[in-house]
Amino acid sequence: RRLSGRPAVTLLDVFRRHARLRPRRPLLLFQGDTFTFEDVERQSNRAAWALWRRLGLRSGRTVAVFLPNEPAYLWTWLALAKLGCPMACLNCNVRGRALRHALEAAEATVMLAS
Repeated sequence: RRLSGRPAVTLLDVFRRHARLRPRRPLLLFQGDTFTFEDVERQSNRAAWALWRRLGLRSGRTVAVFLPNEPAYLWTWLALAKLGCPMACLNCNVRGRALRHALEAAEATVMLAS
């Protein structure tokens, strides 16, 4: 229903609305650290700027993301959404032939890994 609206409401739109309305509300708890909406917004903006400036990422370029479950995964995803880059999520536990297949299927031009 939300996608049929004009324009469609995306997860990025929802995140931005919450970040604007509740900047200091906790969003992510990770190994004893708390990240607020404001923290994640700031980190994702920094990541988007770096990816745009240093890698020349532009809208439409698919990026393979090979990151473990950590806070950087969240702001990387948001940064790519802000840039309009589709994200191919790769399981960081996959190796060998399965990883090669996933990379080929993604047709990504860039891969981000930790």
